[in-house]
Amino acid sequence: MNTVKDNPFPFSCDNKRYRTYSHYLKERFGKKVFKVSLNLGLSCPNRDGTKGCGGCIYCSDKLSGDFGGNPRESLTKQFCEVRSAMEKKWQDGFCIPYFQAGTNTYADIEFLREAYETALSFDNCVGLAVATRADCITEEIADLLFSISKRTYLVVELGLQTIHDSTAALINRCHSFEDFLQGYRLLSNRGINVCIHLIDGLPNETKQMMVETARVVGRLHPHAVKLHLLHIIKGTRLCDMYESGGVTPLTLSEYVDIVCDQLELFPQETVIERVTGDGARDTLVAPLWSLKKLCVMNEIDKELGRRNSYQGIRFEKP
Repeated sequence: MNTVKDNPFPFSCDNKRYRTYSHYLKERFGKKVFKVSLNLGLSCPNRDGTKGCGGCIYCSDKLSGDFGGNPRESLTKQFCEVRSAMEKKWQDGFCIPYFQAGTNTYADIEFLREAYETALSFDNCVGLAVATRADCITEEIADLLFSISKRTYLVVELGLQTIHDSTAALINRCHSFEDFLQGYRLLSNRGINVCIHLIDGLPNETKQMMVETARVVGRLHPHAVKLHLLHIIKGTRLCDMYESGGVTPLTLSEYVDIVCDQLELFPQETVIERVTGDGARDTLVAPLWSLKKLCVMNEIDKELGRRNSYQGIRFEKP
């Protein structure tokens, strides 16, 4: 693998100082690859009463499916509609069906098998992405995912958000970091690619706590990581907390500083799928600066340049 010493920008095709998802996919498949978000209409164990009620305090009723398909429609119709919209931006590319909304291993295994196989049957698809919770990974589910991983580029996306159990309890996550590790190991021990989701700006978390989360996650050496900014969305319990003065969103400069510290702690091999999230303009309450996504990404680039830093410069091997 190239090093920064050999090439100041070895991680991407657009001068990024971290290993971008778009560059990784283009290297792997030879051209542009984009995700097509699908919605199975599945719930979560912290929403339906199995472990808790109401879901995570930041999650809307759409369960992170704001930009995906309509769960009342067939997967085929969802795929065609979402892909058609994506192709207005990228006309000649491969697709990765992405089960995004809800917990996509939280159902009968035969139902899941049929859904996964349907997605894999769509034309021009080169992989599959499945978003879920680590406490919804069983031996049986892991075996099913392993069988798929032998046939295609599979990534299982696990929402961790934070390693700190006090924060997890506050946001109603309803599982501990140890619970996460058990599910993660069921996948990683089988060689299944895992993308770990983290959220910066969670209530009561300090910069040191967020950076420690990145340090610990980096030592797990995941295939990929997604970094999200905490979005305050209308109709959520988090929005109620914000309006009563119980939550203070990160500023742009605070977020950029934290993300750059975190990137320095991930191994260079880990793919950075995103460094900021998308908030729906009609439901986002705060922070409104996050709507200018390119601006946020540019500020991260400038800060890494100012530091003369890059992904992995402070990675700590286990």
